[in-house]
Amino acid sequence: MYLISNREMLKKAQRGGYAVPAFNVHNLETVQVVVETAAALSSPVILAGTPGTFIYAGLEYMVSICREAAHINHLPVVLHLDHHEEYDDICHKVQSGIRSVMIDGSHLSFEQNIEAVSRVVRFCQNYDVSVEAELGRLGGQEDDLAVDSKDSFYTDPMAAKEYVSRTGIDSLAVAIGSAHGLYHGEPHLDFDRLAAIRQQVDIPLVLHGASGIPEEQVRRAINFGICKVNVATDLKIAFADAVKAYFTEHPDANDPRKYITPGKEAMRKVVETKIHICGSAGMM
Repeated sequence: MYLISNREMLKKAQRGGYAVPAFNVHNLETVQVVVETAAALSSPVILAGTPGTFIYAGLEYMVSICREAAHINHLPVVLHLDHHEEYDDICHKVQSGIRSVMIDGSHLSFEQNIEAVSRVVRFCQNYDVSVEAELGRLGGQEDDLAVDSKDSFYTDPMAAKEYVSRTGIDSLAVAIGSAHGLYHGEPHLDFDRLAAIRQQVDIPLVLHGASGIPEEQVRRAINFGICKVNVATDLKIAFADAVKAYFTEHPDANDPRKYITPGKEAMRKVVETKIHICGSAGMM
């Protein structure tokens, strides 16, 4: 098995009325958990890495680990560049074997966003790489990227139609009320806006910041056309809480094989739950 683009994976999800979960991974252990769980449930899966993840783990390590995980588990895997902004960095990673890219120009003006995304699309077409981009801007914290709530704004449906047409992207991340990181109070997605976007845009839609959104709202968003659901914070919290609990019970522990294992198992339960919420189990 090998690393693939998400283009056909998301189109299939769109036709089937489910979503593909995209889990942020950081190292060997998190890749193992996500791919093994997806394989056990016969679910398509996307492994997402922010720029900070690739700096931490190393590009070559991440590509090799994910490719080997796909091979061992007999599961085609998408290794996805999440919230990447630098053109040269994206090009280098694509040339290193990654086949799925999110170019984030949401901090730019509308015209500048289109220009930056179109440039990446033209490059990625040479490598059969799928491209996701974002119109509108989510608040919260994603890796080293922090956006104050006052600087966030929702996706305009008519602007989305023009944006998709002019950039040629494969999937569109929409801002409809979700946020990165932890929520302060229960989030409320703007389903009327999502329905209006769906009427104007026929490519797969992406929900960022799905950690902490009630299950019912995620399922409803999928019914309205969301085909990819990004999950990061819920995984990190489950992993960290389980490791901290282990140290509380075993204050003298020093073997990572023992104290990391509870973290992996806690994370595995979250991955299983999110796969079932997305309706992707059995869709491989």
